[in-house]
Amino acid sequence: MEGNANGRTDAVQSRNPSPTLRHPEHWCRSFSHFIAQCLIKDFETRPSVTHLLEHPFIKQAHGKDASLRQQLSVLIREQQDVGSRTKTRHERINTRKTLIIEICPDDDLVNLEVLDEETIITHLHKRYQELQIYTYVGDILIALNPFQTLSIYSPQFSKLYHGMKRSTNPPHIFATADAAYQSMVTLSKDQCIIISGESGAGKTESAHLIVQHLTFLGKANNRTLREKILQVNPLVEAFGNACTAINDNSSRFGKYLEMKFTPTGAVMGAKISEYLLEKSRVIKQATGEKNFHIFYYIYAGLYHQDNLKKYRLPNKTAPRYIDCVNGKVMQDIISSKLYKEQFVAIQDCFRIIGFTEEEVNSVYRILAAILNTGNIEFTSTSSQHQSDKSEVPNSEALDNAAALLSIGSEELQEALTSHCVVTRGETIIRTNTVDKATDVRDAMSKALYGRLFSWIVNRINALLQPDTNICAAESGMNVGILDIFGFENFKKNSFEQLCINIANEQIQFYFNQHIFALEQIEYQSEGVDASLVEYEDNRPILDMFLQKPMGLLSLLDEESRFPQATDQTLVDKFQDNLRNKYFWTPKRVELCFGIQHYAGKVLYNVSGFLEKNRDTLPADIVVVLRTSENKLLQQLFSSPLTKTGNLATSRARVTAASRSLPPQLNSGRNKVDTMEMMRHPEETTNMRRQTVASYFRYSLMDLLSKMVVGTPHFVRCIKPNDDRQALRFNKERVMVQLRYTGILETVNIRRQGYSHRILIEEFVNRYYYLAFRAHQMPEGSKENAVIILQRAKLEHWVLGKTKVFLKYYHVEQLNLMLREVIARVVLMQAYTKGWLGARRYRKEREKRNNGAVIIQSAWRGYTARQNLKLIKKEREQAAVQIQSAYRGYRVRKDYKQSRHTGQSTPERRSSTNLISDEKVFSVNADTGSREDSSSDASLLKTDKQSDSRERDGLQERPALSKQGPTVKLHHRSPRRRGQQPKLLNSPEDSLYYNHLNRSLDYQGSKRKPRKLGQIKLLDGEDEYYQLLSTIESVPEEEVLSGPSSNPKSVTPTAPPTIPSR
Repeated sequence: MEGNANGRTDAVQSRNPSPTLRHPEHWCRSFSHFIAQCLIKDFETRPSVTHLLEHPFIKQAHGKDASLRQQLSVLIREQQDVGSRTKTRHERINTRKTLIIEICPDDDLVNLEVLDEETIITHLHKRYQELQIYTYVGDILIALNPFQTLSIYSPQFSKLYHGMKRSTNPPHIFATADAAYQSMVTLSKDQCIIISGESGAGKTESAHLIVQHLTFLGKANNRTLREKILQVNPLVEAFGNACTAINDNSSRFGKYLEMKFTPTGAVMGAKISEYLLEKSRVIKQATGEKNFHIFYYIYAGLYHQDNLKKYRLPNKTAPRYIDCVNGKVMQDIISSKLYKEQFVAIQDCFRIIGFTEEEVNSVYRILAAILNTGNIEFTSTSSQHQSDKSEVPNSEALDNAAALLSIGSEELQEALTSHCVVTRGETIIRTNTVDKATDVRDAMSKALYGRLFSWIVNRINALLQPDTNICAAESGMNVGILDIFGFENFKKNSFEQLCINIANEQIQFYFNQHIFALEQIEYQSEGVDASLVEYEDNRPILDMFLQKPMGLLSLLDEESRFPQATDQTLVDKFQDNLRNKYFWTPKRVELCFGIQHYAGKVLYNVSGFLEKNRDTLPADIVVVLRTSENKLLQQLFSSPLTKTGNLATSRARVTAASRSLPPQLNSGRNKVDTMEMMRHPEETTNMRRQTVASYFRYSLMDLLSKMVVGTPHFVRCIKPNDDRQALRFNKERVMVQLRYTGILETVNIRRQGYSHRILIEEFVNRYYYLAFRAHQMPEGSKENAVIILQRAKLEHWVLGKTKVFLKYYHVEQLNLMLREVIARVVLMQAYTKGWLGARRYRKEREKRNNGAVIIQSAWRGYTARQNLKLIKKEREQAAVQIQSAYRGYRVRKDYKQSRHTGQSTPERRSSTNLISDEKVFSVNADTGSREDSSSDASLLKTDKQSDSRERDGLQERPALSKQGPTVKLHHRSPRRRGQQPKLLNSPEDSLYYNHLNRSLDYQGSKRKPRKLGQIKLLDGEDEYYQLLSTIESVPEEEVLSGPSSNPKSVTPTAPPTIPSR
């Protein structure tokens, strides 16, 4: 029902779309979009009032109430006049037009009818004045820096750019992030978003927004993980960004952030790769520039927390490394709220990401130690044997630095003012000059900061690594975001600007290869008729920089290995070997050379090139720092460096990590004491060491290897003016950037070319759902590809020999249709799985019900049997009590009668009564035979008590004479199986029992007679009792009187009939 309802809703909306403005060309772009958002009919996609109030059209009207009121009144009168003269058809508003958002030509420069530089500049200027800072060039996004805060990045806007068609909403940075995310999920391939542009064009902020939207799209179940990922950029940028002459938040390192997702699209971790940190900024900054942000943040935070004394930092004068020419640093630190707030934010970043308090405290101590190290000064002294020797006149800064680094101040001073040289197994200690000691001090500061920065990045990666229990690392997918330093051209450009601009040359080359070169090569190989677009190829410039052995970087490394090399010899070597149109040396300017980059000409000052490229760190400093009691500091200088110059992630042993040690030490380990070797290491002059240029080369290779894996998405950031003024559009400045980035050529190739080239087999396997049934597996042939394209109703596509050539918007349309088909399939699967689950549940419930019935039946049977046994037991006990009382009553009554009557008649009556009693007992015994043996035992026990009372009265009777009357013996009828033996309850039985008991006692027999209550079949020893039980009872009078004087024959009476059991 839900699917049908949605289908009906879509059908109604397609037949009755939302109304639009009648003449949208008469209105500005932002107002048209605002009206379109207000008129959306679907309540689920209609924005809320809060969202509409944040619209740029409403935001720009703040504070202009009076003027807008007047303009509206004039406009209403004009509309009323026009409406009174012209009527619409059928007297109603035309609502059959589509949304203006979908067909606006300004959104995509490819849709422009006239395509030249002036037209592009005009359209960009118009959009910028309307605060439309984003514009498409096909699938490439152009972003102009607004130099102000816009309210178009709220969660409401994130919802608008979630799985929507690109043309549905205005261009936005969120749309690029969503396109990369949807491609990753749909195609199961890694993606890469490359942000490029000049310094100050807004690359860092664009990277922030992309991470924000990707985190929103890949909603992880773990909210803490999302918060950690959002805190990564602020923390890393505090340590890696600085204020320059053209940008207050310039990235001084290259950053490649990989966000890791599960196959279903949920974010599960992140990883940062950092390249080429500008460590030289720690010790020296150019005029108008500052050190890294973190030094000012920590100084301001500790000042306001009164913790400067704890970290041995001065509170009146700023340290030399952060002090500038005007000397207003302390005043800015004290008065600026920004530094204080940023310090609190950095502390929150450390806490949220997962750093421990001990680790944060160690980071602060190392940063404070770097600032104190910069205050160490040296003076020259002379002695008898040495004329040029340096020493530390004021040891306050030295002691502070040593205390913060947890090392000895004397060892640190010795490492700064002297060095060890190992030659042929001998260790020689030489003193450093003042300049040499200053260089060693600065090298130690740079090494401390560089390794600390690498450790922070590695620690973040360890805390944000994906959980293997959620998803295996092999099945996960990545979206990489490249935020690298922009192209720079200052008044004085040094070695750092050369490296930065070479990296930007490499990024531009990758852009050209992907957009132009590879595409046109495939046109020719696949036989596709497409006009070729000319573009500026910067491959020759890159070859001049990177080729071996005559490239600029190779020549720089070669010259750096010569101890006697100078900056002038370096310029001469460049001039002799680099002879092409991209390199020149200006006349009448010393120590300079020029390069014709893709973005323009740049003049470089060679002063300090060799020393910066060597980046020498003496082994004495390494050994002293390894002896620190600070665990973090030990780790920083015990782990090896990678080929890119970063700290290795795994902790290595000291012997393995000391790649700065000379090979002579390792070869002579059996001759030299190990502790002595570690205490006095020294590098030799002819040793091949890694230089900054070699680290830079490997960094570019590593960066390109990551970028090539993913499908690229480009964001070209443009700086509208150099003054950082909002809403100021400098056409000449923008034109220069558009030219060297190749925007005009990009528009041409996106209009004429085919940006997506997919193998026919892969195309059929990916999109066969659109034209075939799910169970049909069509072959990857051209015919099936044509069927799919025709069913999708696409136009302007071309089939090559092995590939399908599509426009940049075709893949988006195919992916949207594929998602709709898959959504319907998923809906059917959901209903089917629900039905199967319900049936499985019913079967399981029925099985459980049957089991419950069986258990209940067994339990009820058990309880019924227990109740029956209880009732029987109660009845048996009641019968026993009744029988016992009745028998006792009869026995006592008969006993009284037999005792008070001495005549024969009473005796016969008594005998007769006894016989009748025996009959009554037999009847009772027959009734009791259905009962348990326990009741019979209780009855016999009662009879035993009554017989014992009779036995007392018969003890004095004489025994029967053997000459008594002849008695006829009668045998009992045989007892049937299962019947109980006859119970003994007559006086004769008592007489027998007493007589037999006395006889057995006299004879000493071990066998005791059975008691009256016992039941057992008679054996041979009971023959006498067997005979006795069949003889008629003899009256007591005849036994006592003996034979009569007038004897008569005695007629025996018949024995009493005993009912058989």
